Amino acid sequence: MIENKAYLYCKKAVKESTTPKFVKLQMKDFMRICEGKDKKYKISEKKLKQLSGLLKLLNMPKGLKAGWSLYECTCGYQWLFYIAIFCVVYRDNEEKRRYETGLLEISRKNFKTFTVATIFILLLLTEPQFSKFFSVAPDGSLSREIREAIAEMLRSSPLVYSYKGVNRFKILRDYISFKPFNSVYTPLSFSTSRMDGRLPNAFCADEVGALPTIYPLEAMRSGQLNILNKLGFVISTKYPTIDNPFEAEVSYSKKVLNGLVTDETRFSLLYEPDNPKDWETDDLILKQANPVALEIPEIWEDLLKKRTRAIATASVRENFVTKHCNIIYQGVGTESYIDVKDVQACRTESIDWRGKEVYLGLDLSESNDNTSVSMVCIDAEGKLYAESFAFIPEDRIEEKSQVERVDYRNLCKTEHVFSCGDRVIDYTFVEDFILSLPEKYGVEIQEIGFDRWNALSTAQKLEKEGYQMIELKQHSSVLHPATKYLKEKILKKEFVYESNPLLEINFQNAKCVYDTNKNQYVNKKKSNGKVDMVVSLINAVCLLERSNLQSEFVVQVV
Repeated sequence: MIENKAYLYCKKAVKESTTPKFVKLQMKDFMRICEGKDKKYKISEKKLKQLSGLLKLLNMPKGLKAGWSLYECTCGYQWLFYIAIFCVVYRDNEEKRRYETGLLEISRKNFKTFTVATIFILLLLTEPQFSKFFSVAPDGSLSREIREAIAEMLRSSPLVYSYKGVNRFKILRDYISFKPFNSVYTPLSFSTSRMDGRLPNAFCADEVGALPTIYPLEAMRSGQLNILNKLGFVISTKYPTIDNPFEAEVSYSKKVLNGLVTDETRFSLLYEPDNPKDWETDDLILKQANPVALEIPEIWEDLLKKRTRAIATASVRENFVTKHCNIIYQGVGTESYIDVKDVQACRTESIDWRGKEVYLGLDLSESNDNTSVSMVCIDAEGKLYAESFAFIPEDRIEEKSQVERVDYRNLCKTEHVFSCGDRVIDYTFVEDFILSLPEKYGVEIQEIGFDRWNALSTAQKLEKEGYQMIELKQHSSVLHPATKYLKEKILKKEFVYESNPLLEINFQNAKCVYDTNKNQYVNKKKSNGKVDMVVSLINAVCLLERSNLQSEFVVQVV
């Protein structure tokens, strides 16, 4: 039986604090397969033997271990990435791989480009005849780096590069071909190359965080429709922006790993620190973002020197924090609102709302986007109960599902998501829904909080029905107490809600920012997707908390 170095790596690393939480989630899934506990997938011994054999034939072209075989030099995370992608197959069809996307988020100086080069050599040697492979990079310089790394490794590996004195590879400026299979690798750059019309068996997009749009990835994926074992790699460090294509890919991977979205074709290693604070003093941040530094002391020492310089020199700080700590430096003061696992720990099967006094929060977005209504109350023991509902335009369901990677069609089958209108929200439907809550749930609505921007007309109609409407200015000074209060209730497990997948996805997306007074609030623009249900929930909690403070206010009379 061939030694599975990826499994041995996972077995040790999954217990260590130096392994980030999302990497641990992926490791646990991989280990289940290795241990034969998955009914659908398994490790192919044949492919594992082939992979191990090829890595023994390929040599390091330069560096401290020049001339050593890749089998001896490959690091733990690389073994995991290679074996998971190439060797996890269907039990009933060993020729079909499980994974179609491999996502790697990792800091600089962790052999990222070298890993990409190795992947392409393995593909050239193992994929069927006439296969085409493409690397996509933001510019020609980076694209050439990958080609040069492949060429250097091949020329340093005579047992692979030639056979009986005849070269098996043609290495040219614009492409590299493996002559026995007529397979071709072509480096592309976003700035000069047309991406449409390509038919890649596999592609690798490197430094995706620097791409201005997601077009190169989607163009590559569109060209793979007729490929049995389609494969795409998405690889990058962090970049100092939160709205780049890589952050969207990472956000989707987190939803998959957290079980919010089902996608069995995606394998993700997200080496970003669990807690991005205190990068100046917390060694764990560097260790979680740089797995290679845990195996190579020289790299660890170099990182410590770079950190010292970044602390002392403002001009190099952004590059160090972003590229070596995998923290978006531009987003200092921006952080995830709360871990979705903490939210899910508060989930219950059902809530009896009968007889409860409730407060409603509205987030009536633009007429062609999501709208949300939330209902909250608190019991005598201090537990906060909540229900959140979302409304989406009927004719935009497919479009939104594709763009946001959220299965709205299935979510509309739940009791918390409703489609209404056509291309725009039918606000009459939303208003009628609010008016039906007292009869449907047996509740008594105390107040309804709204943001004047998109809800003025609805607020006027509800006010005519006799409801107390409270305008909530969407500002940190107003929303901070409720934002903090809701987070505390969740962390104390004093928050209760019925199963609501879209609410959990919204919590996963939510990012908070701080104003100059350290007031915290959920920022829609900096969040990684829709957060309407969280915003309406905070609006409702804002009214609830305000009411509780008023009821607890006591005046002493002498």
